[in-house]
Amino acid sequence: MSEAISKTICLIHPNRAAAARCPECRRFFCGECITEHDGRLTCAQCLRDEESGKSGDKGQSRLARIIAPVLQFGVGIVLVWMLFYFIARFLMLVPATFHDGTVWE
Repeated sequence: MSEAISKTICLIHPNRAAAARCPECRRFFCGECITEHDGRLTCAQCLRDEESGKSGDKGQSRLARIIAPVLQFGVGIVLVWMLFYFIARFLMLVPATFHDGTVWE
């Protein structure tokens, strides 16, 4: 419980109470250290990173950001193929007499 109370002070000004938490870096800041930008609160460091193009990386390389959607697409194709494959296998198990209509006689 005391850990949560200690986090409610400004990271830059330890003698001030925190007014908000930056949604990007999740650190607490006083009213002077946090700013509103594009309708959301952010700290100066995250705002600088966003302006320089670093925001959104979150540790991912450019190659990883390109490969991830390709892999997701491939997994989606495989899952759809498996769905149709197992539906076809089930339909192959249905006896021919069912399709002829003689099973109902």
